[in-house]
Amino acid sequence: MDFTKKIILAPMAGVTDYAFRKIARRFGASYCVSEMVSSKAIHFKDKKTAELAMIRDDDRPLGIQIFGSDPKIMAESAYLLSTATYEHRKNDNTPNVIDINMGCPVKKIVNAGDGSALLKSPALCGEIIKEVVNASSVPVTVKIRAGWDKDSINCVEIAKIAEANGASAICVHGRTREQMYEPYANWEYIKAVKEAVSIPVIGNGDIYSGSDAIKMIEQTGADSVMIGRGAMGNPFIFDEIKHYFDKKPYTPPTIFEKIAVAMEQVEYMIEEKGEAIAICEARKHLSWYLKGERGSASVRDEVNRTSTLLELQELISNYINSLNNI
Repeated sequence: MDFTKKIILAPMAGVTDYAFRKIARRFGASYCVSEMVSSKAIHFKDKKTAELAMIRDDDRPLGIQIFGSDPKIMAESAYLLSTATYEHRKNDNTPNVIDINMGCPVKKIVNAGDGSALLKSPALCGEIIKEVVNASSVPVTVKIRAGWDKDSINCVEIAKIAEANGASAICVHGRTREQMYEPYANWEYIKAVKEAVSIPVIGNGDIYSGSDAIKMIEQTGADSVMIGRGAMGNPFIFDEIKHYFDKKPYTPPTIFEKIAVAMEQVEYMIEEKGEAIAICEARKHLSWYLKGERGSASVRDEVNRTSTLLELQELISNYINSLNNI
């Protein structure tokens, strides 16, 4: 798979499910990565994890992101996923890519020695990447942060290790684990990695507009860009970035277009998960879609109390009517 000139949807737990990926692709995401899945859960044949790793024909190209810190179990999960032998899979499709999570900063992940905690052990990173590459039948990528903290910036070292052990591309988020998501991402770390390795480098961190994407590529030389939080409630960002890449004028969606897409996403979620689970999970998405729009503060609060599609439709309908009367 070609990892250059891509506008990529980042893996985000509880966000980048099939419904959201489907919407993101429509607006120009050229490659998506799944919510992260636990290698140990795959090893123990967890059914819910199998559902997270399921692939549909219209959901390609797709990378399945795995996390863990045991090289053998990580390799086993990569083998099972990339050869369609995972017994709980509902079809025979395999991902286009296996992505290794070495960047997640969430406390429960790093406390288990996974995600960005791996950056503290470069030798272990190399072992994991080597084992996964050898076990996988599809290309393997690695997602990292700048380092664990300001005193241990080692993204260049980890990137070189990834390249030496067979990774096909590396994605760099321009913050340390200590920084979580504040303050601004330092794109100089992405530039340093790009200058140090020959495999494609994907830049990630603080891309909220088409101009941000252009600036990242110009400042870092990154081969592709990956959008995470900038896409939450805003799948239109992929279309905006594409327009900027093509040097064409971009017209942002109206609030009515945003609402239509948001409700379509809810319907996709219901098809996949059932109404009760989908409505609960959709609340945050709807709040993101509506954030900053006129008169939306009270609506976003009410969205969090809905439990059925009918309630949600009625609430949104009333909000649209109020907008038309302004």
